Amino acid sequence: MNAPIKFIIFGLSCAFISTAQADLTTSTFQVLLTITKACSVTSGTPITFTPVASTSGRVTAHADISVNCSKDTPYTIGLSPSNDDLNGSGLLAGTLSTNNDKVPYQLAKDTTGTVWGSDVGTSSIIVSSKGTGGPQPFTVYAVVANANFTADSYSDTVTVKLNY
Repeated sequence: MNAPIKFIIFGLSCAFISTAQADLTTSTFQVLLTITKACSVTSGTPITFTPVASTSGRVTAHADISVNCSKDTPYTIGLSPSNDDLNGSGLLAGTLSTNNDKVPYQLAKDTTGTVWGSDVGTSSIIVSSKGTGGPQPFTVYAVVANANFTADSYSDTVTVKLNY
């Protein structure tokens, strides 16, 4: 064979070989993720009043709590003193066995005494918000109208109710 015919046969065979590819088929699959809502609440330090004389009038103290809820998860925070008062009115009990005094106090949303209660059906006395995916701090105030009670150390326990 002469060179031009060999070149033509070689070219045609290369063209034939390059078009003789394997067949291709495809398929798909999904990647699935379910994210569930979640919330947590952390109660900080106790609300601690500075020592006051029994002749003192209104006294206020505060502490912070922190709520961490999934992004865009709506939630409410209710506060319940140990007497389960729905409007956040509690009673501080003394530690002396001879002291029967109970000092009334009010849980509040601010320094003016706006009630913070536990009744989830009454949105005006609870705190409502929406999760950001990170911690959200809230300040809780306790207000004592007057300190005209027996000299003693007083305490009560408050339960934080986080509904989401």
